[in-house]
Amino acid sequence: MKRLSLLAAALALSMLIASAQSPCAAEASGIRVVVKGLRDDHGRVGCSLFNGPDGFPRHKAKQFRGLWSQKHDLAAVCDFTNVPAGIYAVTVLDDSNMNGKMDFSLLGLPTKGYGFSNDAKASLSPPSFSAASFRYSGAGSLSIPINIVYRTR
Repeated sequence: MKRLSLLAAALALSMLIASAQSPCAAEASGIRVVVKGLRDDHGRVGCSLFNGPDGFPRHKAKQFRGLWSQKHDLAAVCDFTNVPAGIYAVTVLDDSNMNGKMDFSLLGLPTKGYGFSNDAKASLSPPSFSAASFRYSGAGSLSIPINIVYRTR
């Protein structure tokens, strides 16, 4: 009987230690992009994480990582996990028609919402990598808010 009590106590203690070290108990590490100001909840939001100026922001083939996220309550979240320390920049696209690309009006203006880390502004061309870049230490969670921009209605 005493042996059974000791076994139960050891099991309870090991479960307590395991839950304290569980990734669910701690905040996940990585870069969390929080996109705000979406017009609607139709479609999806694309997030591209770049780790250098080469290809930024237009060439998806040169992105470090990319992912699609569902919209909810006029916002979206893109979680990039297991990201090493470095300098990064993010682009986002409101892909409401789910064709996977930016669409343009006859005047050449973007017809979809877009945004950049640091809320870097685009004028006649996209912002530079340095204007949109930020440093990530490789540890913990870093939240990057981006306010979506719409040029046409």
